[in-house]
Amino acid sequence: MATAAIIGTAGYVGQETLDRVLAHPELELVALGSDTFAGQPAARLDPRLDASIPPFVTNADAAASGSDAIFLCLAHGEAAAFEPPAGAVVVDLSGAHRLTDPALAQAWYDAVPGAWSYGLPELYPPQGRLIANPGCYATAALLALGPLAGVTDGAVIDAKSGVSGAGKSLTASSHAGFVLENLSPYAVGTHRHAPEIAQQLGFAVCFVPHLLPVRRGLLATCYVQTDADVRELLDAAYDDCTAVRVLAEGVAPELSRVQGTDTAELGVFTDGATGTAIVICALDNLGKGAAGQAVQNANLALGLEPTAGLRLSGVLV
Repeated sequence: MATAAIIGTAGYVGQETLDRVLAHPELELVALGSDTFAGQPAARLDPRLDASIPPFVTNADAAASGSDAIFLCLAHGEAAAFEPPAGAVVVDLSGAHRLTDPALAQAWYDAVPGAWSYGLPELYPPQGRLIANPGCYATAALLALGPLAGVTDGAVIDAKSGVSGAGKSLTASSHAGFVLENLSPYAVGTHRHAPEIAQQLGFAVCFVPHLLPVRRGLLATCYVQTDADVRELLDAAYDDCTAVRVLAEGVAPELSRVQGTDTAELGVFTDGATGTAIVICALDNLGKGAAGQAVQNANLALGLEPTAGLRLSGVLV
């Protein structure tokens, strides 16, 4: 049984990672890190967590626990300053280690700690023990566009995410009074996931994110000009992938089917008037877009079953 520690458990991503680790048949949680809750029982985070779960320790103590796998659920700056323990698999769920270009890392994250292996298992399996978990928007866009990288040189991405993507810290745009009964674009032309997407695809993208009045879920609609058979390329890329489903012709992805899961749905369409290929990806921003993917990456690095501990299906209705 491999051991695991979570650093920064108090946030949404930390909580989701904890849920996956507790459900994992081959990972034993040995350290629950949180500087906010250090010294308190796990039930302080959620009363459903029983006394058998280790109590909270400081993030430094969790990092020094000797765990085989460490899930780094910290803010970008804190993650950039983190010193990985020798021999441990470390999956960073922040953006601090995603960008390979130092100038871009400095510009977008105000830190240049060095890039780690970018881990999107279905397209870019992680190499080595230090893994940069992709961003949620980037995951959806790359799942839709990654298999098309050799047959097009540009894309427009219209993406929408639930409010949990902004984390627990309260801002003016995350108040219920702003979010409910509203749909708002933000960081138009200036979102930090755009260079991440471009880095992996090899070409620039026009990317506009929007805030949905829902707790969780993300949907990206991607527009591409290409003469290639898009469905054939996507089918070939994900034919044996458990966590990514290419839907039948005419079937569109929906948030309700992926919310609370670690899977993604892809739909393929063609605009009759312009011939534009349209690829739509739906996933849970906290699942396949964060914690589920982090566990999937750790599984690969540790030589475990790739989807162990993941939620692979939602509630059938």
